[in-house]
This record gives sequence, structure tokens and C-alpha cells, in this order.
Amino acid sequence: MSLTVKNIEKFYGNKQILKGISFDIPQGSIVGFLGPNGAGKSTMMKIITGYITDYNGTANVCGIDVRQNPIEAKKLIGYLPENNPLYLDMYVKEYLLFVAKMYQLEDAENAVKRMIECVGLQNDFQKKIGQLSKGYKQRVGLAQAMIHDPQVLILDEPTTGLDPNQLVEIRQLIKNLGKEKTVLFSTHIMQEVNAVCDRVMVINKGTLVNDNVQFSNDSFTFVLELEQLPKDTECFKEISGVTNVRKIADNEIEIEASEDVRSDIYKFSMQKELIIKTLKQKELSMEDLFHQLTKS
Repeated sequence: MSLTVKNIEKFYGNKQILKGISFDIPQGSIVGFLGPNGAGKSTMMKIITGYITDYNGTANVCGIDVRQNPIEAKKLIGYLPENNPLYLDMYVKEYLLFVAKMYQLEDAENAVKRMIECVGLQNDFQKKIGQLSKGYKQRVGLAQAMIHDPQVLILDEPTTGLDPNQLVEIRQLIKNLGKEKTVLFSTHIMQEVNAVCDRVMVINKGTLVNDNVQFSNDSFTFVLELEQLPKDTECFKEISGVTNVRKIADNEIEIEASEDVRSDIYKFSMQKELIIKTLKQKELSMEDLFHQLTKS
């Protein structure tokens, strides 16, 4: 496993921020770390990257304990913090050379050149970082996180504040990185999950409520469009398994059931001489799952 976390607990004073978090991430995965603000995402990432050392439990990167061997572990980790701290008065190439030399890379010039091409900074590497847009500053942050060719990338809210075009570019860059690296990135934006992730973990109030979200559910929801609704739409509750019926448009109702009752809906409509225009199952969205997993 590229990343293994076992029974992580973190307290700030008497307040418990993380409550026994455990998960494994294999190499070559893009995993979204999803949760509302204040759920503990950033704290967990700071533990994995070695910025926080006062905690209970263990965190291992490629078999190396982050707390016991922090230098060796950090050689394998690339980290982009949420606030992306950059030296704004430095030129892009100058800054990346500075980072490369901190990692004591033997061929720093080539490493910088490779990263400039990788993140698409060919037209901007001679500019000061402070002159760049938010999206290009994020590219610089990604370049510094990857310049030493780490096995694991930890990205904390990498797309916050980007415009739609920049979002698409950074998402594609993360997807490309995930072909070779293990990528763990935190977000509270559900669209990120659908666009980028192979797997999703959801954290809420310091607890991992699901470490591999699947688009499945114990209930079924159907949208039925009729040529004309009956006066009493509640009559569909006569169908075995139907738990709720509600009107959502002039000629549409939403039917919730404990099982797939589409054939029963057809039969019932024919018995009531109702003409069906469409009947479709409503898919459970990531927003629905997020709400289910994080609601009080």
C-alpha cells in the first residue's frame, strides 16, 4: 500500500478532532477526501505529511512510519497545502530551482524544466509568481509538490477559488498525475469527486463515515410522467413496496419504494386507465450521498 493510516486520533485540548481514522490507499489511485468544512480533512493531511506529530495511531507512506522516520517519509510525499504558500516576489523558475535544491536533486535544472512542461508553465516561467492568476499559482504549487518525483501526492483543496476554465485544467492535470502517482486530495466540492476520483472517502465530525462511497442505496426513487395525474396521487401507495408519493410537476410524481416496482407501476397505471408518458429511475447523486453521510 502507498498510504496506510491506522486508528488516528487527534485532540486539541479537550476537543477531539479525529476519532480513530483508518484507511489504506494502493498505488495508482486518485482518492477524494470529502467532508464539510471543519470535518478534520486538513488535520488528517497534516498528520500524513508530518506537519503534525502529536497524535495517537500510525501513518505510513510506502511502508515508512511518518512519525518515526519523517525525513525518509517526506522524500516520498508531495504536498500542496490549502493556502498554497508561495514566495510571490520570486520568479517561477527561480522558485522551483530553490525547491529542487532544498530536495538536493542532482539535476535541478532538468527537474525544473520537466515540471514546467508537466504543469503547463512554458509561457509563464519567467514571470514573478505574484503576477500569476490563481490557476497558474496552483500550477506552481503542484510543480513544487511534484518536483522531487514523489510516490504520494497530498493535495488540500487544490481547486478552491479557480474559475471554470482553470477548474477543468487542474482537474485534468490531477487525473494525469493519478496514472502514475497515488493522489489523495481533500475537497468539499461534490463536482470534483465525479470529475476526478477513482474512490471517495467521506469524513464528518472527525469520523470516517464511508471509506469507499458507492452509488447504491437501499431505497429506489422513480419519476412518473402521466398524460394526466389522478385526483389522488396517494393512490400509488396501494402498490406493495411504495413508501412515499409526491407531486413534482403538473403531470409528474416522484415515487419512493423499498424495491424496484416499475413493473407494478405499469400494471397499476393500466388498471387505473392512466396513460404513462415516461417512467424512469432517479439516480442518487453525489450531493444526495454527501447529505446522507454527513447529516446529523
